[in-house]
Amino acid sequence: MPPPGNRPIVFARYLAFAWCALIVYGSLHPFVGWRSTGIGVWTFIGAGWPRYWTAFDLLANVAVYLPLGFFLCLGLRNLRGRATALVLATVFGALLSLAMESAQNYLPSRVPSNLDLSCNALGALIGAVFGQLVAPRSLGRLEQAAQRLLSPLPHSELGLTLLGLWMMVPLSPEILLFGAGDLRQLLDVTPPLPFAVEHFSVIEAGVTACHALAVGLLLRCLLARWWQAYLLVPLFLLLGLLVRTLAAAVLVSPGDAWQWLTPGAQLGLQSSALALLLTLWLPLRAAAVLALLALLAGTAVVNLAPFNPYSQAALAAWQQGHFLNFNGLTRLVASLWPLLALPFLALWPVRGIGRST
Repeated sequence: MPPPGNRPIVFARYLAFAWCALIVYGSLHPFVGWRSTGIGVWTFIGAGWPRYWTAFDLLANVAVYLPLGFFLCLGLRNLRGRATALVLATVFGALLSLAMESAQNYLPSRVPSNLDLSCNALGALIGAVFGQLVAPRSLGRLEQAAQRLLSPLPHSELGLTLLGLWMMVPLSPEILLFGAGDLRQLLDVTPPLPFAVEHFSVIEAGVTACHALAVGLLLRCLLARWWQAYLLVPLFLLLGLLVRTLAAAVLVSPGDAWQWLTPGAQLGLQSSALALLLTLWLPLRAAAVLALLALLAGTAVVNLAPFNPYSQAALAAWQQGHFLNFNGLTRLVASLWPLLALPFLALWPVRGIGRST
């Protein structure tokens, strides 16, 4: 466990690493068609103003790197020098953007741009400045909140980072509700079961229930006291449902905002609510084991489930324009999230986990 006063800094480092990985994937997706154009790697730096650009492009490129600068500035706060964290966060953001723009020279679907580089560096600078301004006031309060809420076990910050990444799962409106872990698209595997209306609701309910139970128990494992889970777990899952609703409304159409609330999803939510009501009081060891089993079961079922016709229609409706790469990013996180959470639960520290808190 990090020394007292350092937990927010460690958490910020985890978030900075995760955000950096997301930027790399989003910048180079779809990772196909690599070739050399014969143009110098850094020729784009001295090029003129890009012919095609929009205000959306500029704001998006600033916004994407702003959290990176913020998290890095907070994560490097314990280095010597008042401006050291700010400078290093900004320089790292600019160098990462330079690396991504340079690599895009070799992707036929991407065009490197000095304007994108400038906006990315500006975003990292704004985020770092904001982190520098809020850190003196916020870090102490965050540490006090962490001591009240988080379990005093090692790597709780990593668990919080996993939960933060999980919030990208409901951003994919074409997958089953909370249906993380579907590897078939990545592995180009055909579903073993045909679609049947009479059976699909049961499968959908199983996927939703298992994943909601796993996520709820994972959050419970991170909390200092079991009774806190009865307030925070429902709020967290409700936030996931809100994200799902807003994602469907914005990325597909307002009329599809509540399309996820199918009979199968309702049954899964009701089942998981009952299961969580009966299990959130469990000791940490038992909660971690049950979360592991639920996540394994949910991942297995989602990979056996037939493709949902509505999911394919939703994907066709929103996979366009600026959201093409965003779709690839959210699908990757949704597919790989259980592979990140399973080792965390399986390798949960033994020391102190057997006691009830």
